[in-house]
Amino acid sequence: MKLVTKSLERIFFAATDPISGWLLRAHVRPNTITTIGALVVVISAAAFAFGHIRWGGALLLASGIVDTFDGQVARRGGMVSKFGAFYDSTLDRVGDGATFVGIAAYLLKAPGVQWRIETAVVCMVAIVSSLIVSYARARAEGLGIDCKVGLVQRAERLLAIGVPSVLVGAGRNGIVLQVIVALLAFFSTVTVVQRFVYVYRVTREDDRLHR
Repeated sequence: MKLVTKSLERIFFAATDPISGWLLRAHVRPNTITTIGALVVVISAAAFAFGHIRWGGALLLASGIVDTFDGQVARRGGMVSKFGAFYDSTLDRVGDGATFVGIAAYLLKAPGVQWRIETAVVCMVAIVSSLIVSYARARAEGLGIDCKVGLVQRAERLLAIGVPSVLVGAGRNGIVLQVIVALLAFFSTVTVVQRFVYVYRVTREDDRLHR
């Protein structure tokens, strides 16, 4: 189960299809789009770190939108490549880490914030769990297993951070950001467990059939 369903994904891609078509006609390369998206998310992380929470959220959402275009352009233009997939996945992980580091930097120095050290630890848990979510999928796919199960993937993380940040900012004494990070740390960990269980069941059945 995913929070961002296939139906929502289809609606989004249908709405953004004209833009990907324009990028293709403008001869914009997929890896160029990937690089731009990564730069935007790093700027977003810096905005969070310096206390510009609404700007950070808006840029984070923008980076997520930009990041969808590289795959669309690659598929439509026949430019799909193994390096492109590797490059995109790697920069996504850089962006994930940068976002939580930016939020942690803000919460460690912003006035009025309580439980600073605890929040920093939760941010580290969120970073590690989000990276393992992605690694588990990549490793499973390396074994020939399609592993997209789980509540929270990258789209959910971007929306969970970006939308509240734009609408309400950090909240009183940073409490909104603290709650968001705590929830993402928890649900990302749940997603890791879901993927472990899923791959275990699939591989156990496969091993049983090949004995």
